[in-house]
Amino acid sequence: MIFRALLLATSLLAVPAEAASGIKVETVAEGLSFPWAMAFLPDGSALITERSGNLRVWRDGALAPTPIAGVPPAYVARQGGLFDVLPARDFEKSGHVYLSMAHGTAEANTTRVIRGRYTGSALEDIEVIFDAAPTRNTAVHYGGRMAWLPDGTLVLSLGDGYDFRYEAQDPANHLGAIVRITPDGAVPDDNPFVGEADKAPEVYSYGHRSVQGLAYDATRKTLWAHEHGPRGGDELNRIKPGKNYGWPVATFGVEYAGTQITPHTSRPDMEDPVLHWTPSIAPSGLAVYDADLFAQWKGSLLITALAHRMLVRVSFDDDGQPRQERLLADRKARLRSVTVGPDGAVYVLTDAADGAVLKLTPASESSP
Repeated sequence: MIFRALLLATSLLAVPAEAASGIKVETVAEGLSFPWAMAFLPDGSALITERSGNLRVWRDGALAPTPIAGVPPAYVARQGGLFDVLPARDFEKSGHVYLSMAHGTAEANTTRVIRGRYTGSALEDIEVIFDAAPTRNTAVHYGGRMAWLPDGTLVLSLGDGYDFRYEAQDPANHLGAIVRITPDGAVPDDNPFVGEADKAPEVYSYGHRSVQGLAYDATRKTLWAHEHGPRGGDELNRIKPGKNYGWPVATFGVEYAGTQITPHTSRPDMEDPVLHWTPSIAPSGLAVYDADLFAQWKGSLLITALAHRMLVRVSFDDDGQPRQERLLADRKARLRSVTVGPDGAVYVLTDAADGAVLKLTPASESSP
């Protein structure tokens, strides 16, 4: 049985993060325009997306002054823009990098995935891998997070477009879904709805509102996702093929005006969240800590939050029940994304017009 828990505001009150958790925080890059995602390459450099449409490279501890050339323009409006960046599993051979972005016009836009070959200064040989269908006329709730599964397939989160919430209950379209495709954009033969005439074959799970955290946990063999609720009802979920995650038929959230969306917080034909947060923390990034630098964090989920301006560490006890620790809340910064580096450090992006990359390492015993 999936454990369900309500994260109360009072449970988030704590002493300053650095003092409580023995971490050192360094700013290792600044001057980024609403950075959205960060991904490390085999040589230790990292690619960083800016929602405004630029792809940047952080190399040898410094942000290169010139954006990567050749990135196709994104549809930049409200929440729309350039989203995630994901190196191919065979990057050292192919040089391929995947980008997700909003694409289209105010009247008809969608979430697109492209693939290009990274040369060190440019993205070349651009291919469109996937376009979510149908298009919509809103500039919010795109999803846009990507992750690799162990079998080499790609999963991508897609939002409900805000005005089209009930479409999330219809797996015939991609709104409010997580889709699974091959690296070339084809449909895997074992997707849950392949062969069903009234369902989109790319759909892997549905009933989502706006998933902006997606990560595969190799130890638990679990695909984790978290999503924004409306007013309350943010969720952390274990994603299973073909399952319905409830939105908007079952949710702990209410309308922004305070009125009820649905009387149901749970239904037997829908998946319950592992955790839910009320009031909303606005979770926006997710990583599984699988390194050794923070030994006590091994196996934890790291979640960045925009509204509550913190990093949440979720660990699990011997019974599989989640526990939470608040980090970085004293910095009072909107946190967009979190990545575990090859050095075991944790890298966090701040969501701002003058955004930064924060590097988290264990504090030495002599630190004040």
